[in-house]
Amino acid sequence: MTRAIPLTRDDFRLFRAIPTRWMDVDIYGHVNNVEYLSYFDTAVNGWLIEEGVLDPRHSETVFLVVETQCAYFAELTFPGTVTAGIRVSRLGGSSVSYEIALFADESGSASAQGRFVHVQVDRSTRRPVPIEGERRDLLATILRG
Repeated sequence: MTRAIPLTRDDFRLFRAIPTRWMDVDIYGHVNNVEYLSYFDTAVNGWLIEEGVLDPRHSETVFLVVETQCAYFAELTFPGTVTAGIRVSRLGGSSVSYEIALFADESGSASAQGRFVHVQVDRSTRRPVPIEGERRDLLATILRG
């Protein structure tokens, strides 16, 4: 298996800042590995909510995470700010695959990066439904070219 090469800020058009928290740090003095996936989730859903295409409490359709993957290159610490670079690698009928890189403070090279897959489902039935309209248009703005 070939080790991934860290992405750079130049690989992204969309960025979200996330401050690290005291509780994110483990006994080894760095952000614990499980927090990185939380940062992925926070970055993507925060963007969708702020853009007005998702209301987690009232939207008839919601996104469920069906797959995650993360490669680690350098430690993140507290205090600090993580900048998440987000891009869409695939926009399917009812699913969207994101590539996310986490950058420590002003670093140009990713401390971690991974894959995050959402499936849009009907809130009640939890069955997949097509991604259409404003959501699809917004996701297309960060589709990797």
